[in-house]
Amino acid sequence: MATPADPARAPGPTDPADPVRAPRPSGAADPARAAGPSGPGGPVYPVGLRLLDRRVIVVGGGQVAHRRVAGLVEARAHVTVVSPEVTPALEALVAPGSLTWLRRRYQPGDLDGAWYAVAATDDADVNAAVAAEAESARIFCARADDRASSSVWTPATGRHGDLVVGVHGGGDPQRAIAVRDAVVSGLTDGTIADRTSRDVMTGRAGGVVLVGGGPGDPALITVRGRQAVAQADVVVADHLAPLSLLASLPDEVEVIDASKLPRGRSMAQEQINELLVDRALAGKRVVRLKGGDPFVFGRGMEEVEACVAAGVPVEVVPGVTSAIAVPALAGIPVTHRGMTHEFVVVSGHLPPGHPQSLVDWSAIARLRGTVVVLMGVDTAPAIAAALVEHGRAPSTPVAIVSDGSTPTQRTVRTTLAELPATLATAEIRPPAVWVVGPVVSLSPDLSTPS
Repeated sequence: MATPADPARAPGPTDPADPVRAPRPSGAADPARAAGPSGPGGPVYPVGLRLLDRRVIVVGGGQVAHRRVAGLVEARAHVTVVSPEVTPALEALVAPGSLTWLRRRYQPGDLDGAWYAVAATDDADVNAAVAAEAESARIFCARADDRASSSVWTPATGRHGDLVVGVHGGGDPQRAIAVRDAVVSGLTDGTIADRTSRDVMTGRAGGVVLVGGGPGDPALITVRGRQAVAQADVVVADHLAPLSLLASLPDEVEVIDASKLPRGRSMAQEQINELLVDRALAGKRVVRLKGGDPFVFGRGMEEVEACVAAGVPVEVVPGVTSAIAVPALAGIPVTHRGMTHEFVVVSGHLPPGHPQSLVDWSAIARLRGTVVVLMGVDTAPAIAAALVEHGRAPSTPVAIVSDGSTPTQRTVRTTLAELPATLATAEIRPPAVWVVGPVVSLSPDLSTPS
């Protein structure tokens, strides 16, 4: 169906220069049809399609089509979906222009001008018709319901930064998925080395990646965060970061302890800034590994500003903040329908009345929702007193979750009035998050086996 002017289709089917369609000696086997280890169509030849701004047709609008479209949109193809109905997720891609939806059944000629096609309906006859048109037009087509009739097999695909991993499983999709997952996991955690890579964002070796490590459990860091740590030349880490990740790093990676212990030993922020800039300007890939999210009481913006001022490329990788994650791990939602329409996260490192405190505790006390206090173990008695003084009921439920996401996680429940005594009796020590509000009474402690 392509015109002769289309370079992607030339030479034509009868052109003797065509390596696929050139005449064969009489009686010779067609290598494209010869049986091979991967099926009746022969072995798979792996190739990466560059589909940017190229027309791709997907016939079908169900879950299978949805999965195929996701990868095609990521490849920035011009995707057209032909189907009377589509999933809500596919429909949501129409308005922003991510795909075109032809709201009808497939018709012959729908593949005109396409570079690639997918037959993903629940009607075998329709899929066969799509595949036949694709074969006639010399368009590669993935038929979702019949691998043997497909001219192309879609690999199990995973991404690690700019690295794309594609695995064909010899006709077994589950095998391909398992191997794909193992390779991507190894690249992510560093057990498969990718030491020669360079950050796509910077295009050069030197730079800083500011990584939020999450609440402590290394399994709760983001995929991008693990990638950055695995590729680092230098890691500048806080004591609340998932430090077990450092054990998998090669010996040549420099690890710098930049811990800030509560009311104890700590590295000055200015020194941390200087380290980041110094190592990056020396051509190193530097990861600043912090607990939680770097922009939630993490002084992350100060480090970004220092890098920018020195001309150092910097990337921010958000993390799962302990303000939400730690209560959730204890079975406490910070919001709940019909109970609370707001929650506030407060730094408790300074007590109410301190001249440097920026918190309006009287306004916090008047809120009806949830209050989450970080860095507030030592100051908890003063904070509880201020909340009661300004209107919060003394009987308001409180939960203290210490060592969140770690094997020693513990939850203690009390009230605002009893909080000071509970802290002393339970011998609570940092790090701990405490939560104030009716949501505390919603769920049992998930960290304690029933």
